[in-house]
Amino acid sequence: MSFTLVLGGARSGKSAFAQGAAEARAAETGGRLVMVATAQAFDSEMAERIDRHRADRGPAWTTVEAPADLAPALDGLGAGDVVVVDCLTLWLSNLMLADRDLATAAAELVESTARFPGALWLVSNEVGFGIVPDNARARRFRDEAGRLHQALAQAADAVTLVVAGLTLRLK
Repeated sequence: MSFTLVLGGARSGKSAFAQGAAEARAAETGGRLVMVATAQAFDSEMAERIDRHRADRGPAWTTVEAPADLAPALDGLGAGDVVVVDCLTLWLSNLMLADRDLATAAAELVESTARFPGALWLVSNEVGFGIVPDNARARRFRDEAGRLHQALAQAADAVTLVVAGLTLRLK
């Protein structure tokens, strides 16, 4: 049982890092590879992106879609599962757009990582390195993402930052 938080900017290589680590773990343990996807296809470009990601992963991966109810999705997976959740910032956006209680959802996610019986990588965009956004919704998103990352980093066994395809282990 292990939990790794993977942070990085857009197109930093964080998803490739998490998927590669999960594939290596599954090869060692014989565990089932599971991608928990949080994206929703609200337009054709996003639908194409989702299809491309699914094709790139290949048939070895089982996909579970959890755009909002992430903790219950994790609770439904088993001890031998090797799981990548991609990505938390899309999940957070989905919750904000649905006007969900973010603090409760974040607490439930942290709790589900503590009881998760397999190997788990949570992927998220680090959005705190940029300028202060010019509107209240974007500032709230940045703040909520920062709080979520801090809580998950405390709970994680390992935290990795990915920049330009290079990894830096923070914890």
